Amino acid sequence: MKIDSHHHFWRYNTDDFGWISDAMARIRRDYLPVDLAPELVARAIDGCIAVQARMTTEETRWLLELADKSPFIKGVVGWVPLSEKSVSAELDRFAAHPRLKGIRHVVQGQPAGFLDNPAFNAGIREVTARKLVYDILIFANQLEEATRFVDRHPNQVFVLDHIAKPVVQGSPDVIWMKQIRDLARRENVACKFSGVVTEIPGFASWTPEQIHPYFDIVLKAFGPQRLMFGSDWPPCLVNSEYARWHQTVEGFTTRLSDSDRARILGDTAAEWYRL
Repeated sequence: MKIDSHHHFWRYNTDDFGWISDAMARIRRDYLPVDLAPELVARAIDGCIAVQARMTTEETRWLLELADKSPFIKGVVGWVPLSEKSVSAELDRFAAHPRLKGIRHVVQGQPAGFLDNPAFNAGIREVTARKLVYDILIFANQLEEATRFVDRHPNQVFVLDHIAKPVVQGSPDVIWMKQIRDLARRENVACKFSGVVTEIPGFASWTPEQIHPYFDIVLKAFGPQRLMFGSDWPPCLVNSEYARWHQTVEGFTTRLSDSDRARILGDTAAEWYRL
């Protein structure tokens, strides 16, 4: 099964999507299942995981409604107020839907130490109790904090988004390499190879040769059993067409065995998200 482990849907408005800067003006419009479906068909991808883009329970409800109408949406990673007393009830409400597979919080926008917050960690224990994945969305300078966080929850399944968003310029940063290898030693953590081209400063032009070292590092750290392809569509469109990104990652896997290629291009996501 080929799976795109990470994409978004939205109805664009300036209040909810103020992070879409002038440099990203191309994606200042609605992106809905009808827009993604042709890309999946063209690349022979069987399904995808829809990931929250707004930190509201309305977003989670809406994504699950889209999944009900679109069979290719195999799972949803939503949002609930993990630090609030209402988290248990909210999780019960959404976890009753079979396509809710995980929860995410936009930690990259939070101050240092956010993942050490006791209330947030209590919310993660509620996620663990319901056997849901937690997607870790951070910048590279939050990797040490994320590793401490993961160590508090040895029974929780984690998936790291976007290889922790290192700046993609020249040779990979040695600190990022060290810290992501350290995180990868935790066998309850998988990693998405996604969101890489949007971390190139100024959305400069790129080549597969420029990206390949980053792939090799996370492949060696996590192995095919814990590495998965993700498009990060539509944000990827500011610096890559869907087909180009998918072809690039497919190309990186050609030297691997058929089973390892299948893991990265879909089977890892299917296993970790229990599709």
